Amino acid sequence: MPGTVLLLAASPSGRGRLVDAASVLPVLAAVPPAVLSGTDTANVVELADPLEPQAVLTRLRAAAAAPGPLTVFVTGQLQLDRRQRLPHLALARTKPATVRYTALPWHWIREELRLRPPGATTLVLDLHTDHETWEWLRTAPLDSGRNNAVYGRIAPPPARREVASPSYMKAAATVLRSGHRPPPAQLHQQVLGRLGAEAATCILLSSHTPDGGDPHDVISAAARDGRYAEADGLAARWEEAAARAHGPASEEALHWSEVRADLAMFAGDAVRSCRTWLTVAHARLNAGQPADAPSVESAVDRAHHQWGAIEDAARARELGPALAELRLRVPGRREGALENVQQHLRQLQTS
Repeated sequence: MPGTVLLLAASPSGRGRLVDAASVLPVLAAVPPAVLSGTDTANVVELADPLEPQAVLTRLRAAAAAPGPLTVFVTGQLQLDRRQRLPHLALARTKPATVRYTALPWHWIREELRLRPPGATTLVLDLHTDHETWEWLRTAPLDSGRNNAVYGRIAPPPARREVASPSYMKAAATVLRSGHRPPPAQLHQQVLGRLGAEAATCILLSSHTPDGGDPHDVISAAARDGRYAEADGLAARWEEAAARAHGPASEEALHWSEVRADLAMFAGDAVRSCRTWLTVAHARLNAGQPADAPSVESAVDRAHHQWGAIEDAARARELGPALAELRLRVPGRREGALENVQQHLRQLQTS
């Protein structure tokens, strides 16, 4: 099965740049796609200093939907937004005061990859940080998703007015240019050997996918085979068990609701997916979660996305007012989201 490779290199322009992220792309681009992926053939998508987080999300979502192995190479810098102090990947227009709106929230990467099967996704990371983010990482490990193999390093802030080099990723590309891709754990060790003493100053990332026996594995396998009703039935049983054990509004139960919403999307049932995401968003808000909490914003954004995919005008009209009401409370990060819902509703009502 062909592999997919996403090469993402991003850092702010101007004085906020801590690392020359894009300088690694010519080195990575010189590696044959099959070697980057570790498969016989591979599709490569390259994002060099992207401007908009939504554009990155679109490419990431498409890559996550690919059925074969996925390898994501990310080079750039992490920064915290001032409101929630959550890590973001800074993009070309990012400044410290605009992180929340111009950078890519790291949890978007985790969310888009979360239903991929264990063992199918590898993240290779070469990340730099400012002082604030470096201190935050001492007590809050970077969460890149439970099903993903993650290798790389997070580097401390460079010296004042210095722009660092993505030396970990350049070393990885140099190893791969030999024409052979070792297993990711071996590649990681070879790269660290090339970095030498520099590695001692970094947070090193080296993890493996979990062992079998996880219900997510069975559900993902059923979905990959197109057995969506079976996958949803399994997820529904876990949702019911979690609701009985922890309460219907518990994080455990809502997690399985979100899994079912994703499964409906994969099955092409945009109506059911949208309705489920709306229910999840209301449950989170009613439980006291703030409107700008990542889990709330994600639920509303996904409901909005699925609503736009509904082809039956009557069903879209039925769900539109509930989405518009939610958008008033949860405007999200995409400018004009509420106006988009209102405009589409007007078109539906006059059609």
